[in-house]
Amino acid sequence: MGPVGGIVAFACIWMVSLFLVLPWGMRNAHEAGVEIVKGTDPGAPVAPRMLLKVGITTLVALVIWTALFVVMEYRLLTLNDFPL
Repeated sequence: MGPVGGIVAFACIWMVSLFLVLPWGMRNAHEAGVEIVKGTDPGAPVAPRMLLKVGITTLVALVIWTALFVVMEYRLLTLNDFPL
């Protein structure tokens, strides 16, 4: 895997990981027991903690990307390993 391919793979893995991590710990106003302010969406998260989720997403993506890199670099799997 070249440098550009590695960056593209990491970006794709990071985006998928973000959508995996986003719902973790989300609570709306009703679930959190907070008064719903008039004019706001009742399903909106009370404290989204996006900076924490971006950090967790980066760590998850780094682990997945490292596994992908090792598999591709050391040719642990090839297309010949899967009979059709």
